[in-house]
Formats: sequence, C-alpha cells, structure tokens
Amino acid sequence: MSLPVPVVTIGLLLASNIFMTFAWYGHLKFKTTSLVTVIFISWGIAFFEYTLMVPANRIGHGHFSAAELKTIQEVITLTVFAVFSVTYLKEPLSWNHLVGFGFIAAGAFFIFHKWA
Repeated sequence: MSLPVPVVTIGLLLASNIFMTFAWYGHLKFKTTSLVTVIFISWGIAFFEYTLMVPANRIGHGHFSAAELKTIQEVITLTVFAVFSVTYLKEPLSWNHLVGFGFIAAGAFFIFHKWA
C-alpha cells in the first residue's frame, strides 16, 4: 500500500525543513564556535535536507504545480521556524510575527484556491 502523493510530498518537505532550520539557525546557540566550523556542520546537515527536498519536489510535481510546491514549502518553513524559535532558541513570537505569518497563509489561500 502506497501513501498518497500529497502525504509523501508534505511529509518529506516537513522533514527537510526541520533539517534546514537546524542547518541555518541551530548554530546561533553556539556563538563561541568558529564560523568555519558552523559552516561545515551546517553544510553536513543541509545534505540531509537536500536528500529529502529534492525527492519531495520530484514526487509532488505533477500533482502540485511548482508554485504550489514552493508555497507548501514556505508555509512549512514558517511553521517549523516558529516552533524552533520558541522551543530551541527560546525567542518568543510577538503579534507582528503572527500577523506576518497570517499574511503568508493568506497568500497560500490565493495560490491554492481554484478560481473560476
């Protein structure tokens, strides 16, 4: 039994974004580690992100348009980042962050709405 394309695509995009968020922002808790070191560690983490992102886009394209895939990825990225920011970095989200994220979600509505 195979999973539906949207489930596989979104699952892979979610996993890839978790890796990428750690690659891009995880080092912020380690300010004393050299920049060269965190760059190489981030590249190592990003490798796993690519091994998930590329198949997600390949599998999802056809069921989703490229614009829809990018929109899904951006919404997932913001969701993962919001959780990461609050739980890992211990940085609160304020009302303006939530409003901005809401506008991006509204943009996703316009991308996915089937206009007659």
